[in-house]
Amino acid sequence: MNGEMIQFIDGEESYEGYLAKPPSGSGPGIVVLQEYWGLVPHIKDVADRYAQAGFTAFAPDLYGGKTTEEPDEAGSLMMALHIGETSNLLLRAIETLSAHPSTVGEKVGIVGFCMGGQLALYAACKSPVIGACIDYYGIHPNAQPALRDLNCPLLGFFAENDAYASADQVDALTEELTVLEKEHEFITYPGTNHAFFNDVRPAYNQEAAADTWQRAVAFFNKHLSVG
Repeated sequence: MNGEMIQFIDGEESYEGYLAKPPSGSGPGIVVLQEYWGLVPHIKDVADRYAQAGFTAFAPDLYGGKTTEEPDEAGSLMMALHIGETSNLLLRAIETLSAHPSTVGEKVGIVGFCMGGQLALYAACKSPVIGACIDYYGIHPNAQPALRDLNCPLLGFFAENDAYASADQVDALTEELTVLEKEHEFITYPGTNHAFFNDVRPAYNQEAAADTWQRAVAFFNKHLSVG
C-alpha cells in the first residue's frame, strides 16, 4: 500500500478513508467505493492504481473498520447500512477529497464495485461535485438513485452472467437513462461473472478487467481534465 489512512468529520461523527496520491503529488480526485467485503486490501490497491495513473484517489471506509471474507457476513454488513447515514458519509467524503490539497479541479470522479457501484451512482445523483461516474455491476436494493438529478457522464461495466445485476436490470436502467436524456455508456463483457474486476476473487477475468481499466482511466481523464 502506498497511501495512508486519514480521518474526516461529519458533524460529531468521525470516519476514516484511504488516500493515495499520484507520484506528481497532485491530480484530479477520484472517490473509490468498496464492494460488500469492506475496505479490504484489494480496494486500497485499486486506489493505489488510480494514483499511479495520475489521480488523487480516496476510498472511504463505509463499515467503520469492519471487513470480512465470508459472503453471508458481507451481505449482512451491506444490508445493515443505513442509507441516510451512508449518504451523509459519502457526501462528506466527496467534499473531503475535493478540498484536499493534492486534488486539482472543480469536479471529482467516483467509481464503485458491486455495492459500491450502486452507491457511486447514488452519490453522483446527490452531489454536484461529481463530474464523472463509473458503476461496476452495481447493486444495493436499499439505495435508489434519483436518476433525474444525475448531471454527469456515466460509464457502466457489467457481467454477462450476473444474478445480482441481471441483463434485464441493466436494460431497464439504460432505458430509463435514455428517456431522461442522461449521458451514459454500458458495456457487458461476454463470458464473465459478477465481480470479474476483483483479482483476488474466483470470478476474476483478466482480459475484461484490463479492458475496463483502460476505459476507466481514459473516461476520467476526459471528463476531469484540468487543462
